[in-house]
Amino acid sequence: MFRVWGKIMKENRMVKDTTIELPNDPASEPLSRTKKVYKALEMICNEFDLAIPVWLESNQREFIEHARTYFRNVNFMEEIDFDYLDFQVIEEDHPWE
Repeated sequence: MFRVWGKIMKENRMVKDTTIELPNDPASEPLSRTKKVYKALEMICNEFDLAIPVWLESNQREFIEHARTYFRNVNFMEEIDFDYLDFQVIEEDHPWE
């Protein structure tokens, strides 16, 4: 199981949140971690009716280091009415499971 938590934050308050689960499907070809991350972000943005944000170098560094990043107004091509989208991996598959 691969789970990601997405939260829309405004003025230090959580406005919306969702958890996306990508189950292991033994019948299909396994996705790489990177593809799971992009798929989960796409699903969160669809649920929140947002355009998919642009990954900046700072987002990549944060995510590699902490499995979490924050997408702010500079990451979106359109105007947003919140402070940031908090994107965090909360459960990952392990090869030994």
